[in-house]
Amino acid sequence: MPSSRTAISSLLVSLLLSAPAAFGGELSAVLNGRSVHLNATEDWNENNFGFGVEYQFATATRWKTVLMANGFRDSSDEASFMAGGGLHRNLYASDVLQGLYIDAGLSAFFMSRRDIDGGRPFPGALPSLTLGNRFVGFNIAYLPRVAVEKLYDVHMIDDGISGIIYLQFKVNVLRLIGRR
Repeated sequence: MPSSRTAISSLLVSLLLSAPAAFGGELSAVLNGRSVHLNATEDWNENNFGFGVEYQFATATRWKTVLMANGFRDSSDEASFMAGGGLHRNLYASDVLQGLYIDAGLSAFFMSRRDIDGGRPFPGALPSLTLGNRFVGFNIAYLPRVAVEKLYDVHMIDDGISGIIYLQFKVNVLRLIGRR
């Protein structure tokens, strides 16, 4: 008899794989990978490994709506979690290289970090860029220093940091398993 945790996990995987077929969107597995702390004077964890999911709703326009959730090792090498959505505009699309595209937009989310407000979720928004094709892609987000200091009324511990760039790799799950 499978455990309740195994049953719940199986149900979630089934829902994630069937939702894109029902709604016509794209489901991607996300591998969080790297951050770059621009002009940092301290040593930060820049290997932000973790996993997540991203769902892009089907659309007939150049505007794309995306839902996302993931967990990863943050800059302090602690577990962090985020969930949210984004609105991105397609800037370039081609049939070359299996459908090369470039999208830019804004991603808004709630994030949880142990070192901010005792781990309670807080809101955030980042400009983002996606480069990819039908099968794989890279998400790139930028967190400017001024955003942290103005929005959250905190000063960065590292006075040298001028911003942080985050990189993620994503794989279109349905195309990978041949369901599209």
